[in-house]
Amino acid sequence: MRTGSNFLEANLNALPGVTCHGEAFNPHFIGKLNQTDYLGVSLPERTADPARLMARMRETTQGLSGFRYFHDHDPRVLPLVLEDRACAKIVLTRNPVESYVSWKIAQATNQWKLTNATKLRTAQARFDIADFETHLEALQQFQITLLNGLQTSGQTAFYIDYEDINDTAVLNGLARFLGVEGRLEAPDGTLKKQNPEAIEEKVENFPAMEAALARLDRFNLSRTPNFEPRRAPAIPSFAAARGALYMPVRGGPVAQVEDWLAALGPVSRDFNQKLLRQWLRRETPHRAFTVLRHPLARAHAGFCDMILTAKLPVIREALIKAWKIALPKPGETLDPEAHRAAFLQFLGFLKQNVSGQSGLRVDPHFASQTAVLQGFAQFQTPDFVLREDRLAAGLRHLCDEIGTEAPPLPASDEPSLALLATIHGPDLEAAARDAYPRDYAGFGFGDWKA
Repeated sequence: MRTGSNFLEANLNALPGVTCHGEAFNPHFIGKLNQTDYLGVSLPERTADPARLMARMRETTQGLSGFRYFHDHDPRVLPLVLEDRACAKIVLTRNPVESYVSWKIAQATNQWKLTNATKLRTAQARFDIADFETHLEALQQFQITLLNGLQTSGQTAFYIDYEDINDTAVLNGLARFLGVEGRLEAPDGTLKKQNPEAIEEKVENFPAMEAALARLDRFNLSRTPNFEPRRAPAIPSFAAARGALYMPVRGGPVAQVEDWLAALGPVSRDFNQKLLRQWLRRETPHRAFTVLRHPLARAHAGFCDMILTAKLPVIREALIKAWKIALPKPGETLDPEAHRAAFLQFLGFLKQNVSGQSGLRVDPHFASQTAVLQGFAQFQTPDFVLREDRLAAGLRHLCDEIGTEAPPLPASDEPSLALLATIHGPDLEAAARDAYPRDYAGFGFGDWKA
């Protein structure tokens, strides 16, 4: 795209034993603009089987063969390249604003490379912040995909910036990276830089661009750090009746929803992936759903049901010995003030536990609901993500979708909710927000209300 990658391609082709075949997997052409047949492979044939063109490039090229690949090219090609450890990866980077402006000028002039300076077409780009953010997000996601693919396969790439393409030493370093003997005396002089002016001269609404860019979170400071372990889909915990598939979030109103499910019809349980796929094929229409609970209420329910009862003895022992939380013996109760103090300390533990800093496993009752839903999505994303405070209405809508009458929602009899109402306060809210920032931000939770 434009001079940068064209210039890099020209320098690669100047190296003996290296051939770059252009944008071989551009959706609209093969190799270069308006070319729809290349190396005996037509555009429809390449579209049907991109690996065929890759094989032809290897067969017909002496030495190394390669091509330019952009984030909007055939997505089937990327895994083929990333998984091939014998394939050298070169990543060309550029200031995204410069790249965007260059792209917009190319669109306006329809001039994507320049070999004769007398034929330069000029235009000014108009900066559109929404369009730029879309462009930037696509580039960043592509870079993350590349980086992750290289990391997980134990590979590395040769990174070269747009400004370094004219540096002979860097280009010869690239030749060494590729393992070829040839070297360049000087960069290729065929292509001419397009629009060498300062960026303020290339953008017609430059002041508006400056103002728009000033509000971007350039360093991604607003991102919520996530060190929580990934979770499995937890398919054995699923339950289904009629066409409703319940994907429970532990610590939520599980018993209440399962009672409602039993009133809906005969309940199927103990799924594995094979049995669940069979159920999904058999039950049509069907809808999968889960239910979120306020993070503070969920943490308190887990504290009461799993910690005070000693159902998680290893975690309970660590809370007593390492976190110095004064927990009663199983079966005994604390007075409200002591209970409140212990729960507040427990929320501090959860902050470290969820972020992987406690040295203890993250039990499903205490994992963030964000991580639980991401785990579900490894198998299937729920159709409905319902909220406990609007559960009856959500279940009625669910039943409308599957064409059946909704039974009444049984009353909740969880004592932890009533107890939370007596000890609730701003410090507990703040501690819960510290423990579950992704849930609060992602699901829009405010303060808990009894």
